[in-house]
Amino acid sequence: MSDPLRRVDALVEEDNTLPSLRVRQQLRLAAGLTQAEVAAAIGVQRLAVARWEAGATQPHRGNRRAYAHLLRRLAAKYPDAAAEGASDAG
Repeated sequence: MSDPLRRVDALVEEDNTLPSLRVRQQLRLAAGLTQAEVAAAIGVQRLAVARWEAGATQPHRGNRRAYAHLLRRLAAKYPDAAAEGASDAG
């Protein structure tokens, strides 16, 4: 398969769906991560992560891919935090 076709397939197949705003924060907190730590891992400023969690902005394509990947990994590790009805108290 040619490189353009692989790139197209990758775009179609990857899941960059983000969980709800509440779940994003719950996952981060369950992992004991700060917004600054998440930002450093993705390569953005802490304020960007704060805005993503507040719903003020959405991450752009490359950042969205990395953020969605992080949240999927955290959801696998902390399934209780990934539940929509999870409590803020942990």
